[in-house]
Amino acid sequence: MSRIITKLNHDVLRSTARRCRERGILIPTFRQLRNPETIPAEIQKRLPGVGLWDVNPLNLFRITWKNDMKTGRFGAVNRLEIPREITGVRARIVGMVGKYFPTGAHKVGAAFGCLAPRLVSGNFDPRVHKAVWPSTGNYCRGGAFDCALLGCTAIAILPAEMSQERFTWLREIGAEVIVTPGCESNVKEIYDKCHELRRDPANIIFNQFEEFGNSIYHYQVTGPAIAEVVHDYPGARLAGYISATGSAGTIAAGDYLKKHFAGPFTVATEALQCPTLYMNGFGGHRIEGIGDKHVPWVHNVRNTDAVAAIDDDECLRLLRLFNEEAGLRYLESLGVNADVATQMPLLGISSICNLLAAIKAANYFELSERDLIVTMFTDSAEMYASRVIEQREQRGAYTREQAALDHAAALLGQKTDFFRELNYRDRKAIHNLKYYTWVEQQGKTYEEILEQWNPEYWESIFEGEVDYFDQLIEEFNAEIARGS
Repeated sequence: MSRIITKLNHDVLRSTARRCRERGILIPTFRQLRNPETIPAEIQKRLPGVGLWDVNPLNLFRITWKNDMKTGRFGAVNRLEIPREITGVRARIVGMVGKYFPTGAHKVGAAFGCLAPRLVSGNFDPRVHKAVWPSTGNYCRGGAFDCALLGCTAIAILPAEMSQERFTWLREIGAEVIVTPGCESNVKEIYDKCHELRRDPANIIFNQFEEFGNSIYHYQVTGPAIAEVVHDYPGARLAGYISATGSAGTIAAGDYLKKHFAGPFTVATEALQCPTLYMNGFGGHRIEGIGDKHVPWVHNVRNTDAVAAIDDDECLRLLRLFNEEAGLRYLESLGVNADVATQMPLLGISSICNLLAAIKAANYFELSERDLIVTMFTDSAEMYASRVIEQREQRGAYTREQAALDHAAALLGQKTDFFRELNYRDRKAIHNLKYYTWVEQQGKTYEEILEQWNPEYWESIFEGEVDYFDQLIEEFNAEIARGS
């Protein structure tokens, strides 16, 4: 029995299938997003004529790590290795590149993982329901994009202090935008708005912090993609996986890696200015996309081995280093290949946070040349152009001297401070923090939070649901075909 899809509404799913038939929509399976080479040839043949960000239902099949930007079809996993001239550590650090997803961020996959099972089971009716996407950034963009492709109505909720690019894009794609007070770490204000919207039964809340479809996507799609990257480094040892917690969906890929590789550590990353996991702390910060002050319901804390708290000012300084002309020229002067230097804008602010955490981990665990760390370059600097301009206005023109200072201090000078390796009791203590948000405030049960400490609980979620999801998707597509 599925924990997530507990009933089927056949009348609604048949109506939705007719709607999809009229719009030329098919739903990809999770299996196809993991292995897009298995997508039907007739669909692959049509993809090169569709832009990556086009509101075209064919782009549902591009919610994968393997989009080939040259051919418009599929290829190797998109990744970028950051050279030692930049990192200053012996270990190899590779980031999974999120820019080459539709919307320019991998969160579109998490949103798909939440919406698609509800849609194909008849638990979301696009004729009457609105999909509400509470977010601190890219998740609501992914949800709005998925809704636009599927002909659903989207409501995006995000804090007022997010970058202007996000608000502009959401309104252009037709989403209703609700702005809540505060910055990335003001998650409770988002939850309060969700409580208000839930009074209307037409609003279906897809809360990424509690929706297991989020973490299932990353376990089932992101995890295997990372495994492919590791296999492209023969002789290397997967030492660790780094992921900013945010909604704690992406970090679920670490559970997959622990099952399929020998002993990699998983490091959760957060802002030093809001060190919730690091020291039960709180506060505001400027690493956009990381929502804090609580432990997400979908986070399997027992599989988290360490926490790295990263200074948001260092992230903003490196945003300039990687995007200002003087910064890129300085990197080239260090011996960084010009092609690699020009790819550094693939790192947005939270991606830079992940890079710094990877450097901390390499230093803390004293990793060598044979060690490989994989992390997430969730989105690119494209979503933060206004932040680069703000920094220029506040701090003046960017010079070679400033580039050298930023590289030396934030990268080469990255130490092991604010890095906490977790023992069993540490992990249990962090897990117990869920109680105050989820049981006391959000209606979860005392019994389930106890159950979450058992590894079998997470195995049933991450591995026991997806086959049923894919079965429902295949039956839904067959229903579409029957009416053709």
